[in-house]
Amino acid sequence: MTNPQHGTLGSSDASTDYQKTIRVQREPDALFDALTSLAGLTAWWTDANGSAEADGDITFLFPEPLLMHVDHTDRATSVAWTVIDYDILPEWPGTHPTFTITPVDGDASELNFRHHGLTADLDCIEQCRRGWDHFLDSFRQYVETGQGAPIGSAEDQARRRERS
Repeated sequence: MTNPQHGTLGSSDASTDYQKTIRVQREPDALFDALTSLAGLTAWWTDANGSAEADGDITFLFPEPLLMHVDHTDRATSVAWTVIDYDILPEWPGTHPTFTITPVDGDASELNFRHHGLTADLDCIEQCRRGWDHFLDSFRQYVETGQGAPIGSAEDQARRRERS
């Protein structure tokens, strides 16, 4: 269904959601912390403010703000969000990015990311797939090395030039 190196679309209740599984050479707590702290989210994705705790709201600062509600956090196993508002991608509100963390091979972990509702029939799918692929790789880099490739980084700018 997924290849650890490539984002794929997989089955979900008669729809196809974007999914990607990555292996990270760190324990589950490190992955969880990168998903539930503003400093972690900023280091691998983009500037953020608000609360990354359960029932909190996070505003991610892209050219237009992306507002997410934190549906739940379960220490070292899962994080789930709901997109509340995002003017740039009007297909996103009501979709649900989820992160499931599984320990593997000692100190390694797998992160299964699924963006429920981000399907192949949406106009943004190619742009969104490229973006999530990049930022999930950035997540892995950040958790393993302390240095991600968030919005505005040299790696992110190179990725954006490639698609132009």
